Amino acid sequence: MLSMQDVIDYCDLECGEIEAIAEHEHIPLVIAAELGEQLMASPQGVCTIHSMIIENMQHALACGEFQHVKDLSETYQHLQRTHPIPTQLL
Repeated sequence: MLSMQDVIDYCDLECGEIEAIAEHEHIPLVIAAELGEQLMASPQGVCTIHSMIIENMQHALACGEFQHVKDLSETYQHLQRTHPIPTQLL
């Protein structure tokens, strides 16, 4: 049986990014990791992950979940550093 760390090690995303995908799509973490790995394969998919995290932040802000907004913001900053929006899509 795979552990969550095994799943994280398999894909090119960190735990917070996988959790954000799971939250956005309302799916289990393991499936979110698989989806994230598929999305990372294309520039459009990378943009989709960026959008998911931003939408999660907007929703958390609207619900007054300020700590969650802060956590998602840190996750998004990491995503921007490691997987910036591809320049051909800007």
